[in-house]
Amino acid sequence: MADIDRLEKVDGFKVVGTRPNRPDGVDKVTGRARFGADIHAPGMLIGKVLRSPHPHAKILSIDTTRALALSGVKAVLTSDDFGDVPAMHQATLHNVMAHNKALYEGHAIAAVAAVDVAIARKAIKLIDVEYEILPHVTDVDAAMAEDAPLLHEDNFTSGIDPKPSKPSNIATWSEFGHGNLDEGFSQADIILEREFTTEATHQGYIEPHACLATYSEDGNSEIWCTTQGHFLVRDTCAALLDIAVSRLRVTASEIGGGFGGKTVVYLEPLALALSRKAGRPVKMVMSRSEVFRSTGPTSSSSMRVKIGVRKDGRIIAADAHLNYQSGAFGGFIAMLGAMCAYACYSLENVRATANEVLTNRPMQASYRAPGAPIVNFAVESVIDELAVELELDPIEFRLMNAAKEGDRSSYGPVFDQIGLIQTLETARDHPHYQATLAKGQARGMAVGFWFNFGGLTSVSLNVNFDGTVTVSVGRPDIGGSRAAMCQMAAEELGIPYDNVRTIIADTSSLGFNDTTDGSRTTFANGLAIIRAARGAIRDMCARAAKTWDIPEEAVEWVDGCARPCGSNAGDFEPMCIAEIARKSPKTGGPIAGHHEVNAEGAGVSFAVHIADVKVDEETGRTDICRYTVVQDAGKAIHPAYVEGQYQGGAAQGIGWALNEGYVYGDDGIMQNPGFLDYRMPVCSDLPMIEAKIIEIPNKGHPYGVRGVGETSIVPPLATVANAICSATGVRMTQIPMAPPVLLKAIEKNNKQV
Repeated sequence: MADIDRLEKVDGFKVVGTRPNRPDGVDKVTGRARFGADIHAPGMLIGKVLRSPHPHAKILSIDTTRALALSGVKAVLTSDDFGDVPAMHQATLHNVMAHNKALYEGHAIAAVAAVDVAIARKAIKLIDVEYEILPHVTDVDAAMAEDAPLLHEDNFTSGIDPKPSKPSNIATWSEFGHGNLDEGFSQADIILEREFTTEATHQGYIEPHACLATYSEDGNSEIWCTTQGHFLVRDTCAALLDIAVSRLRVTASEIGGGFGGKTVVYLEPLALALSRKAGRPVKMVMSRSEVFRSTGPTSSSSMRVKIGVRKDGRIIAADAHLNYQSGAFGGFIAMLGAMCAYACYSLENVRATANEVLTNRPMQASYRAPGAPIVNFAVESVIDELAVELELDPIEFRLMNAAKEGDRSSYGPVFDQIGLIQTLETARDHPHYQATLAKGQARGMAVGFWFNFGGLTSVSLNVNFDGTVTVSVGRPDIGGSRAAMCQMAAEELGIPYDNVRTIIADTSSLGFNDTTDGSRTTFANGLAIIRAARGAIRDMCARAAKTWDIPEEAVEWVDGCARPCGSNAGDFEPMCIAEIARKSPKTGGPIAGHHEVNAEGAGVSFAVHIADVKVDEETGRTDICRYTVVQDAGKAIHPAYVEGQYQGGAAQGIGWALNEGYVYGDDGIMQNPGFLDYRMPVCSDLPMIEAKIIEIPNKGHPYGVRGVGETSIVPPLATVANAICSATGVRMTQIPMAPPVLLKAIEKNNKQV
């Protein structure tokens, strides 16, 4: 059975790489699938949140007397109902419910639980809050000024040694790079330095945040919620409410979109605390306005990029300084932006520094490759401008400087086998790039990078008595991953796809799993499932050997059956999985495979995007006429869903580039908290997006898988900007490039000409 322990798949794939129907498809198209707001409980109460109308204000007092006196109100919650929590959870607690200060418009101040929605809404209006309004700041550069109002008087910038002597709104400072910048720039023939800004954008998931929480008299509790990480919800709620983790079970519902925005806990601790006070289940669902005003978008940013090249086209030095606003609490997105800045290029002298800046906005959250699209817009814009200056084809210029296996990345590690060069070459030779442009159209392209992650993973694979298989995983399915899990289990076991079912287990049914983010799910879950399947195969082969009374090494697993092999094998008929499972009660009991791992070796990913655009110079409107994504998947387990990830990321990136962005007034109030005013792309805004899958195997996965969910949103901002520049001669340095903004830039350029 030595072959069972092989790391990589040697033979050709039979199930992996095909396009079967997704197992959750029928329930979703028929409306049977249950999402966050679809569950009910006997005696259920409705929870609502009172939110701050001010972007920055001291909370002088909260009087809940009138709300509690209202008939039908069963509980009212304020920050006083939460005790001390570990330091690592304090920012989360203070974001869930304001303590002493409201730090952004929409910050939760109090919550109520009542017998119906109408009474709950009336009750929150009866809560009397006395505020002392404070100066606010929503702009990232203004927040770094010496005289900027401080959000946290105890915030001293981390990442700097020695520790600063004065508090500021800069939460963290990060730096990555190597080489000697001064020496590099001194050798450059051309140096370009440009400044860029981007506005915050929301993930735009259709389903709002929703949950149902039940706290029982015996101390056990349950939460049902829409989330990308129910283990995160469990651990966070347990910490905030001082509950033993073993007494809290969290079940993830189907998810109506997340894209990183549902990796943060908002309602769940409030619902559970209200349930504890009221002694009844509590359901909470955000309105769309609450989603925009109170949950995390991306960062807004200001950036400075400087790149030096030789006349022969070799990039000799590159520098970037990034300021990312993180909302009211610090995060890590600026650091990721700095790490991604120059990861596509092989550079001897490179540096990227970043500030994570506090502002009176909602706490920033991940959005598909967090931090990377923002800095990619700046870097790839300058790269494109340099290609024009050098009179080089933009893809050929990037090929001359592309990162490859063995190169030290700009953020530190040495690259293993990567597919950037093959991806660029495929894009260069693609019919789209080779096509003659239609009249009035122009073309742009850009490359993009994302790390991909693995993380803590636990799976269970159970062989049923009829030979079918149930796989339990602990990461919510946000993009068709259950189909891919079924495919990998079926591939390894040698059984039909339809004989495998994958379920998302609750937190009490499986070991800990990290959140569904970082493009980790297919990689990490798949690795664990493959190894769990091999464990089950090892057990089944051993049982067959015992039945036949031959040595275990004389049994091999082929096409779902144990077969005798080698000189010690007797003349026996193969014993397939259904027969082995049926006999299992008499051969040792149920058959299962388990695997727990901190998955490493995720394998980085690169993409190249190409866009043809047409710009109406009288209105500033940009139409995307043709769009192509070329991306390395390592191995596409389910090609249709891989293509869908490519297309979805491109669509979201196009919206980010052209229209989407938070709008704040001078009063610090968001002016477009709804889909009517927050302009996301619809079908008529987009062409059919072509997707080309490249497969350069990742050595860290038995089947060569690389994550694909995030890289596709990285290049669109720069791709569209570069195409607009080709069309108009105007280099846009701010996102979004909405019609009024682009029109103003065109008119300014025309006057200068």
